[in-house]
Amino acid sequence: MATCSKEMIQYMHRYLDGDIEDGQLKILKAHLDSCEGCSRHFFELKKTIALVQSASHIQAPVNFTSNVLNALPKERKKVGMERWFRHHPFMTAAALFLFLMSAGFFSMWQQEDDHFAFTKHSDLQVEDHTVVVPKGETINGDIVVKNGDIRIEGEVEGDVTVINGEKYMASAGKVTGEIEEIDEMFGWLWFELKTGVKELFN
Repeated sequence: MATCSKEMIQYMHRYLDGDIEDGQLKILKAHLDSCEGCSRHFFELKKTIALVQSASHIQAPVNFTSNVLNALPKERKKVGMERWFRHHPFMTAAALFLFLMSAGFFSMWQQEDDHFAFTKHSDLQVEDHTVVVPKGETINGDIVVKNGDIRIEGEVEGDVTVINGEKYMASAGKVTGEIEEIDEMFGWLWFELKTGVKELFN
């Protein structure tokens, strides 16, 4: 068979595919009658095709795929994470940005933890760690008090925000905007984000 032409092998495959012409079939039959090696090879091809056709109705067990996958060695967690990072660069950058932002905000929160500060206004009074809106006075604008209290005896035309403190309203006190008390880090973080966005658009 080693000395036979490749054309004979092609004829064999065309015959098995059902795509051989009459003239080619005559040549193939004549060659198979005279060449024992090609005849044996052709017989083996026919046996293989018959085996494949007879096995086509056989189905794999129900959990075959999952069982094979479970039997494979587990991928190291580090390799899996590295692959995920390579395939999701945008998500990786966003996660890194959020991590750094939260670390920065946490650091700011720690620094703000005991520092008394408030919105400066000439009509406000300060008694120890308490900002006072005096009776009969009107403050135009928002007031923010950090790590202290506020006592409103007059009027505030704006929002009042107290971070890590308390507010006290006198009977005559009045606030036209929102009053908010923040005593947790996430509340403070939300306030800082809102303030930053408001300043950005103003």
